[in-house]
Amino acid sequence: ACRPRVAALWCPTPMISLHEGKGSKLKKPLERAFTLRLNVVACQPRIWRRLIVRESMWLSRLHDTIQIAFDWFDYQTHAFNLDDLRFGNPLKRDELTIEDDRDVTLADLDLEHRERFTYGYHFGDGWQIDLKVEKSGVVEKGIHYPSCTAGERAGPPEDCGGIEAFHDMLACIKEPNTDLGREWLEWLGPDYVPESCDLARINKALKKLGK
Repeated sequence: ACRPRVAALWCPTPMISLHEGKGSKLKKPLERAFTLRLNVVACQPRIWRRLIVRESMWLSRLHDTIQIAFDWFDYQTHAFNLDDLRFGNPLKRDELTIEDDRDVTLADLDLEHRERFTYGYHFGDGWQIDLKVEKSGVVEKGIHYPSCTAGERAGPPEDCGGIEAFHDMLACIKEPNTDLGREWLEWLGPDYVPESCDLARINKALKKLGK
């Protein structure tokens, strides 16, 4: 009797990628971090902060960070000014155009080649902050970004009336027994200490921002 022919099993040879197991030869560039010095323009004595931020940070998140650093509450409008560009609360009116700062990251601003830019909060009787790029480096493990590493004095109180009114306020509270001194101290509350920059409290609040 004839034995049935057994079909041979066919095992296809697996395709082997030329790059299999080797990984990509192109390494992603390391993300950069920027150290920024922030000075409140025209304040005497000086009020300033030093922040370390990632280049992937949205510009709107830098706005949030500045608000925390100076103990403000985002009640007013704001805008970053970079040469002829404006980013902040979106606005188009006459010749003024402010682009949305939620669409821009720090990496888009080419900060490595930009010495400084400014931030305005509450146009008119408000505050101008000069931001200077002190240095850049790579993002380091174990460091929380953003962080505030140094600073002097408390931020100007929200809605105190602008730079001139702020200086008048500082003079008045040095005379707590006068009518104006008592009025300002009552309005400010017991927690306001003009000489104090509480870095621990600032960084605790910055950690709540998340990525």
